[in-house]
Amino acid sequence: MPSRTKILHFISSALVTSVSVGILGFAISTQWAKVEMQCAMEGSISLNGSAEIILGIFNGTLIRSSCPSFGNNDVFQVIPTLAEIGTTPLVLHILVVCLLVLCLVFSAGSILISLYNSLSNPYETYMGPVGVYTCSSISACVSLLVLILFVVNVSVTNIVNNLITVIVPGIPIELGEKSVQMMIGYYLVIPYMVLTVLAIVLIYMYQHAAYTHRREQERPTEDAPKEIMMY
Repeated sequence: MPSRTKILHFISSALVTSVSVGILGFAISTQWAKVEMQCAMEGSISLNGSAEIILGIFNGTLIRSSCPSFGNNDVFQVIPTLAEIGTTPLVLHILVVCLLVLCLVFSAGSILISLYNSLSNPYETYMGPVGVYTCSSISACVSLLVLILFVVNVSVTNIVNNLITVIVPGIPIELGEKSVQMMIGYYLVIPYMVLTVLAIVLIYMYQHAAYTHRREQERPTEDAPKEIMMY
């Protein structure tokens, strides 16, 4: 049976990781970015309208202000819409989705291993602290990669142009400069990453305390006189 200290640390690690999974699950279900572009009908002298896209992982909304028609809102599914074009934005967006799934899978693995360690005393293998370190480290690194890839896809590629072209087909539109604003779904990945690192810290604190305790128990034997140790 594990010690009370070990149970406390591993249960705390599992709880922290569970909270991080809940945060990431909510992040996936909400908006990640708002992109606004100036636009006008083809042949117009000036860009007198705007098209605003609120982008999530799976769903999005196109809000048009007099470009090409006033006050229209179009709800669309991101991946099927991008699949009609099949360019770099689609590949990057699918990669972001796959990485988010990996985050959830490895976080689930970290929770299971932490709970297993709170009930038993496995050896220093992938089912011990090493397993928690591995799963949580991969989750943290992958979530950082998600942040980078998503902002690159929204800011650098022509994902918004492609979406507008597909959602409003057959209408010639001239698109101007765009402004990008990241939203709550994107920023919630940061506390997920922080909590994942915290889960690693909790296990490290236990291992450090356990190592210190072992050293203190071994020290009297190491410091005993040689005459006593001979008997």
